[in-house]
Amino acid sequence: MQRIKKGDTVEVIAGKDLGERGEVLTVYNKDNRVAIQGINILKKHQKARQAGNRQVAAQIVEFEGPIHLSNVMLVCPKCDKKTRIGYKIRQDGKKVRVCKQCDAEIE
Repeated sequence: MQRIKKGDTVEVIAGKDLGERGEVLTVYNKDNRVAIQGINILKKHQKARQAGNRQVAAQIVEFEGPIHLSNVMLVCPKCDKKTRIGYKIRQDGKKVRVCKQCDAEIE
């Protein structure tokens, strides 16, 4: 089970965007990285190119660059604090993530 999933709110704890919060857009499991909305904005210069029957002009594209998982912490939806994650197994046998600060289940 993953500690951080798509749609979670996380806070950056290291790097140029220290203290910023955002929603996880994508999780790259092989690289242990996450892309967070509005954080680590990078620019890519693209050349003019042919796309089908039309010409696409040269442009500068901004996108969210991936950040290593060790540089972010999950924000608990109940207590609104950055927290470590624990796990519990419910009575029905389902494994769930748990906030270490307030013991609330994180869905």
